[in-house]
Amino acid sequence: MRASVALTTGGAGANTAAWLAHCGVEPVLVARVGDDVAGRRAFEELTTAGVRCAFVIDATASTCCVVVLVDGDGQRSMLPDRGAGKNLVPGDLAATALADATHLHLSGYVLLDESSRDAGVAMLAAAREAGLTTSVDPQAAALITDPALFMDEVRGVDVLLPNLDELAVLTGSRDPASASALLDAVGAVAVTTGASGASWVDGNGIVSVPSAPGDCVDSTGAGDAFDAGLLAALLAGESPEDCLLAGVRLGALAVGQVGAQPSR
Repeated sequence: MRASVALTTGGAGANTAAWLAHCGVEPVLVARVGDDVAGRRAFEELTTAGVRCAFVIDATASTCCVVVLVDGDGQRSMLPDRGAGKNLVPGDLAATALADATHLHLSGYVLLDESSRDAGVAMLAAAREAGLTTSVDPQAAALITDPALFMDEVRGVDVLLPNLDELAVLTGSRDPASASALLDAVGAVAVTTGASGASWVDGNGIVSVPSAPGDCVDSTGAGDAFDAGLLAALLAGESPEDCLLAGVRLGALAVGQVGAQPSR
């Protein structure tokens, strides 16, 4: 069967960084890449998009590569090879990056791979010690094999950003209100609820917004775009409702195009 194939830059952290830049934020992307064409292309494209790339070159592994299969409804499935990303170590986050930052956002993939887990935990701790706020997107429900361990790793995070599948793994329920059970570990939970929109749960209760209108062409990176929209609004001091609205607007923009990063 014939297919339409496109080669694009991606990766959860890179996607969120690119959408943050699209929102006018000045993000720094900390990552480990291979000494190869993919790593160099990612550096060039992200830099052009306004992302400052703090890349560590790994001589032993290739840059992360993901084959994304998108069906006729725009829904995707992925075949990932984390490559150099699985070799992330605490020292890859330079102290100078923390000195210039106000917030650290961590892709949950770092915590869900045993080889990079310690680096993720150390980076969150270093960010909090430096006075930064923090957020984590769990990223993949199927990879959360020990929910209690995962919640222990994200303890102290200001905002957790799960989708409904990830929420169900962490709380046993797909009801956004169930996120209140996680507030003993994190400050707030922003749940993406697919076509229904998104909800913010914190000690003051729950706030929900509907999804933004738009056609779904490719759902790849929708959650990463949502994270960027919400975080950009949060860092600007917006209310939880306005943060959610900013997130769903950017998510709708992302699914209306092919690829996981802003079209240029």
